[in-house]
Amino acid sequence: MNTPEQLYADIISCCEANTNEVIVKKYSRYFKEGWNAYGVTSELLHTKVKSILEATGKDYNLIIRTCRLLVKGPKYEEVSIAYLLIKSFEKQFTYDTFKEIEKWFETGINNWAHTDVICSEIIPFFFKKSLITLDDLSGWRTAANKFQRRAVPVSMIKLLKVTEDYSPFFNFIDPMMLDLEREVHQGLGWFLREVWKIRNDETETFLLKWKNQSPRLIFQYACEKMTPEGKQRFKRESK
Repeated sequence: MNTPEQLYADIISCCEANTNEVIVKKYSRYFKEGWNAYGVTSELLHTKVKSILEATGKDYNLIIRTCRLLVKGPKYEEVSIAYLLIKSFEKQFTYDTFKEIEKWFETGINNWAHTDVICSEIIPFFFKKSLITLDDLSGWRTAANKFQRRAVPVSMIKLLKVTEDYSPFFNFIDPMMLDLEREVHQGLGWFLREVWKIRNDETETFLLKWKNQSPRLIFQYACEKMTPEGKQRFKRESK
């Protein structure tokens, strides 16, 4: 397995040999737009990744190029393996690695599950090591891929633990509050719910500004932990 193509072929062969329709049927209900998967168990994926890293000597460049092939693949497990492989190289992450992940959204990320795991387990590392700032996600807010747009608020959730100034976060998502896609609404609502748990007043001021314009699903998520009386304040006013 000296080339990305050879390594990719080996991964696909393993997945095809371990297809499980029971698993496919079990998890398909969580994906509204369909779940194109082999049905490989999580345990087997981790075992396969471990064997790849041992066989390749953790060759960063080989893994990066293999991941480019994996994220373009049609099956769910291909991106899952790419995520597991790249995460093992955290200590070697650079700004260029971030740009690689950015390309994943442009070429292959097409579901909420991969989006959310990348945003919760990989993107925060770039922030933690000061490899990126919030401005590096600016273009993501208007990306063609709705899951890349969803990634903006979801990536910001862990940032709530490392600062006390949340005003830049509200300003940053402001242009997204009229987005047309359901998955983006869910991501925005999730983020706002987490902010509200920490800063009630600031979050509610932001929500009041948008309550008559933004999609209701954002408010459904954002107001989830409020009392029934509290939720009433954010109902859309009749015209």
